[in-house]
Amino acid sequence: MDITELILDDHHEQRRLFAILEQVDRSRTAELSAIWDRLASFLELHAQAEEEIFYPELLQIGVAAQRRSGVEEETLDAIHDHNEIRDAVAEVARHQVGTDDWYAAVAAANLANSDHMAEEEREGLTDFRRLAGLSRRHQLAVAFAAYEARNYAGVQPVDKDPAGYVHRAEEGVRPVPSGSLSIGRMKQN
Repeated sequence: MDITELILDDHHEQRRLFAILEQVDRSRTAELSAIWDRLASFLELHAQAEEEIFYPELLQIGVAAQRRSGVEEETLDAIHDHNEIRDAVAEVARHQVGTDDWYAAVAAANLANSDHMAEEEREGLTDFRRLAGLSRRHQLAVAFAAYEARNYAGVQPVDKDPAGYVHRAEEGVRPVPSGSLSIGRMKQN
């Protein structure tokens, strides 16, 4: 088990749920609402799991590998994207299910999410596979799966300040001896 694979699995499920919405007749509002509610909850849970488990570790391993600016930029962008996805999901809730405005808002949420996933798959996940060993990726996969399992009923959506997020995450990074690519542990609060 590898955290990057779990994240990719979640991405596949998000794409699947958006595709299902596109195939349900607009008059079936109860079904559309149920599928959308599941998807909206899943999008937030996935973002929170990444923010709690994946991105702090990406920052940590990037700093250890002397790639701070690259992983900081990726993380800033990801947190900004998560906020945009949250905003898009909130916009869907402002419209009656099955209307043209609702479908337009769902399409905007799909676009924001698709752009984020593509970028994350090209950059953050690729960097993490290159920099983190399989054992560490496995440990994080266990933590990620447990986080999502514990919060299966959903989590409260909360926008985050990207720069503040990176700053707080980096405060937990311990210095690593020069030339070492081992990952320091985050401080426990």
